[in-house]
Amino acid sequence: MNKQDVQLLFQYNQWANARILNAASAVTLEQFLAPASYPHGGLRSTLTHALSAEWIWRKRWEGDAPSGHLKPDAFPTFAALHSRWLEEEKLLMKFVHAQTDDDLNEAFQYTTLDGQARENVLWHAMTHVVNHGTQHRSEAAAMLTNMGRSPGDVDMILFLRER
Repeated sequence: MNKQDVQLLFQYNQWANARILNAASAVTLEQFLAPASYPHGGLRSTLTHALSAEWIWRKRWEGDAPSGHLKPDAFPTFAALHSRWLEEEKLLMKFVHAQTDDDLNEAFQYTTLDGQARENVLWHAMTHVVNHGTQHRSEAAAMLTNMGRSPGDVDMILFLRER
């Protein structure tokens, strides 16, 4: 994988996240906080999990070892979550753009949240982050659609067509 391909994947990730977040900005506080039967719970919990994963992996790539996930309670409103997401997005995209082809093909070591030492090739882990986000964006999109706030399609091909 090369820098151009990874940058494209993360531009797609950024675009798809924005579609979800734009739709979520229109829900009521009650809807944002409501529980649901998805793996990570309702909209706030699902979005927090997706944000947390991007944060954890970026920190790992930078050599840090986060000890836990971001907590949904840290985001009492959508505005609080959105603000934190925009901060993380800037840091994540700065990291993505700083990588070289050689960096992307190198292994990096990190510690999992349960303390296990691991090693992965950087572009493998970076692709995982985008793929992971797809799963949770889909869950959020289903919740938003049920709330009457569909984000529309978040397919990569649509992103490519809109570029």
